[in-house]
Amino acid sequence: MKRGRVAWLTCVAAALGLVAAHGASAQMGVPPDATSSSSQEMALHAYLAQASEAMRKGDNATAADILKRALAIDPHSVPALNNLAIVLARLGQPNEAIPLYERALKVRPDDPVTKRNLAIAYFKAQRYAEAWRLLKTMAQAHSADFQILELSGLALFALDRYPEAVQYLERTSRLQPSDLETLDVLGKAYLHMKDYKALTSVFTRIMEVNPDSAAGHVMMGTAYDQMLQEDDALKEFQAAAKADRNFMGVHSGLALLYWKQGNVELAEQEFRSELRRFPADPVSNRLLGELFLRNDRPAEAAPYFQKALEANRRDRDAIFDLAKAELDMDRPEQAVAALRRAIQIDPAYAEAHYLLSTTLRRLGHADEALREQKIFLDLKKSENSDQSKARNAQQPADQPEAISKPK
Repeated sequence: MKRGRVAWLTCVAAALGLVAAHGASAQMGVPPDATSSSSQEMALHAYLAQASEAMRKGDNATAADILKRALAIDPHSVPALNNLAIVLARLGQPNEAIPLYERALKVRPDDPVTKRNLAIAYFKAQRYAEAWRLLKTMAQAHSADFQILELSGLALFALDRYPEAVQYLERTSRLQPSDLETLDVLGKAYLHMKDYKALTSVFTRIMEVNPDSAAGHVMMGTAYDQMLQEDDALKEFQAAAKADRNFMGVHSGLALLYWKQGNVELAEQEFRSELRRFPADPVSNRLLGELFLRNDRPAEAAPYFQKALEANRRDRDAIFDLAKAELDMDRPEQAVAALRRAIQIDPAYAEAHYLLSTTLRRLGHADEALREQKIFLDLKKSENSDQSKARNAQQPADQPEAISKPK
């Protein structure tokens, strides 16, 4: 998903309820030969109580073992299914928790706690569409529930459905106006929508809560940069650095602005500052590699493209840039291999087909070079046709209006 905050929400209502319900019998032993119905029921209650106590103490591994024993007695026990799922989610296994919640809902289809927990598990497992399917109905029934509204907005944000996300996030913010994390995601959604007026309003609200919010200054700086107001953008990123020099994106944002101003040396310093703090950041690695590549330093560029690919092996642009670095180092065979990878990821990557064509011709593979050139020309023809249709369909639009700095 995007840079910035994605909230991991955990619901423990079911566990807390079980502690209250079974706390009195927490010291009960489990009958060694629990064969009768009443003995099995006693054993089940004892296991549930012991698991609740283990959960209360944070001993999730022990709780998981006990709850599995409880489910061996009654595979349809909703408390056992719910609590085992909660424990697995706490242990960082949301995908394993999901089937348990789904089983619990089959037993008790309208249980609100199970539905909430399942939505959270879907979200943690990055199954955002399934999370939203549950949350949509829940948000209608619980219009003032902060957690459900926030999670709805976050799921829609993760699905790139920004106009819908802001509807829920604005409602969330009205419930808790000082919640900075909600305001941060809300601002990012408006940034994706290029709704700079609404984004400026969010920035003002962030500054009212925390004038030293690095996240707020980065967000506003990014907006100014998109609007080509580079002086204001630089001031905001400098303010972000003053507020928190270790906030992700501060130094890479400064680096990009210095690079645009032609100050390559200062841009390099800022990219290196970002990578000292976040060495695996694929964006900063790729951008620093690109800076080196554009300044005839391909041997220095290549390791940064490779580092970016360690984080995201399907980053077609990093692969393409790596191919260009290989060519600049007079290693055409390695360049061909990289270009084939980029095209495998995106068969419509016209620039990769063109560069592959010229490289194959250089290596003496004329027939294959000709095929790649034809693919390139067909793709460009289709692209130009699509752009022409889009221009004809659009009404004349004014140039974007610059935004004024919030006071």
